[in-house]
Amino acid sequence: MKALKGKIKVPGDKSISHRAIMFGSLAEGTTEVTGFLPGADCLSTIACFRQMGIEIETEDLGDGKIGDQVVVHGKGLHGLSKPSETLYTGNSGTTTRIISGILSGQSFESRLTGDASIEKRPMKRVIEPLSLMGADISSEKNNGCAPLVIRPSKLHGITYDSPVASAQVKSAILLAGLYAKGETTVREPALSRNHTELMLSAFGAKLSSENNEVTVTPGSPLHGQKIRVPGDISSAAYFLTAALITPGSDIVIENVNINPTRAGILEVYKAMGADIELLNERTVSGEAVADLHVEYSFLHGTTVEGALIPALIDELPVIAVAAAYADGKTVVKDASELKVKESNRIDTVTENLRAMGGHIEPTDDGFVIEGGAPLHPTDIKTYDDHRIAMSFYTASLPLGEANILDNPNCAVISYPGFYRDMEGLLQ
Repeated sequence: MKALKGKIKVPGDKSISHRAIMFGSLAEGTTEVTGFLPGADCLSTIACFRQMGIEIETEDLGDGKIGDQVVVHGKGLHGLSKPSETLYTGNSGTTTRIISGILSGQSFESRLTGDASIEKRPMKRVIEPLSLMGADISSEKNNGCAPLVIRPSKLHGITYDSPVASAQVKSAILLAGLYAKGETTVREPALSRNHTELMLSAFGAKLSSENNEVTVTPGSPLHGQKIRVPGDISSAAYFLTAALITPGSDIVIENVNINPTRAGILEVYKAMGADIELLNERTVSGEAVADLHVEYSFLHGTTVEGALIPALIDELPVIAVAAAYADGKTVVKDASELKVKESNRIDTVTENLRAMGGHIEPTDDGFVIEGGAPLHPTDIKTYDDHRIAMSFYTASLPLGEANILDNPNCAVISYPGFYRDMEGLLQ
């Protein structure tokens, strides 16, 4: 068995990369992005805005690969053009939901869809509030899912009490609010990731936020910015977990976004007894950033629940892996949102952890894991879900023999170089 040693920089934050392209397109002037994540989801966002007449320069690394430098030549809030074809968002729920808010404020009709997974994911959560604002947005198949058809309409501000803490829903409403008459306010049951509020304010939008409530006032133009995208904590999570569960490991993950609305995994792991040290804490383009020093640790079970869930929803599959190696019981609850991700992650985590010999019981809103059961490498069903693939690759590292993933390539959705980077730390 090899341990993890050395330093690593993970790719740029996916959520921030999406928003940099979107807001840059709606801004006046040029937006320069460094640290952009050239994963499949973010490339879908670029493709959609190019279809609407936005010139976006990407860094060509050859062999069809794109670098992390992007320049967006924005045309202002009213500068988008009618796309000649359906806007295709691939596997990206972020693109699909957030762009719906932007499209609701346009003077042209658009049609929006993605791959088979996107056409099953719930879009009613954006259709309903946007419709309350006066948007003409409908599910083509009348099933609350994509394809979506969005026609021109006049929008008005609303106060919306969101039933879910979702940054995608909040962002769609706030962006539609830029085109609406009057103020738009979104209230959430718990604070979801706040990248939209931070970045829109930096671009010049008039926003105010307090606790779980944010208000946007239309009328202010957006202006191009220079954005440095920090490393994605969702990508760092696999290295963090691998080091904690693999004896002898000692690594530093550099330049990681530790925005409190995203960094719930750090709280959970510290509660489990993890040896994690934050180094060189700083602020980059409005976001809290640090280097994470992580060493192998004897973990124990904990309970993950409540307001913490939105700050780590994407990390719950790999937290489940850590829990399987921990001593005692770990309970995850209030996480029914796991059911509507790229796969039903309650089911996929349960199936694959059981296949490895783990003791896990699914619940309606999470799972209960009894740690310490002897695990073994096995065949893993990824269900084309990038986070399941990377989590269960990580799960086999302490075993000295890799799990066999049925579709390892789905990791390209958020982390094209994942396996290479992980193997580079193994010594």
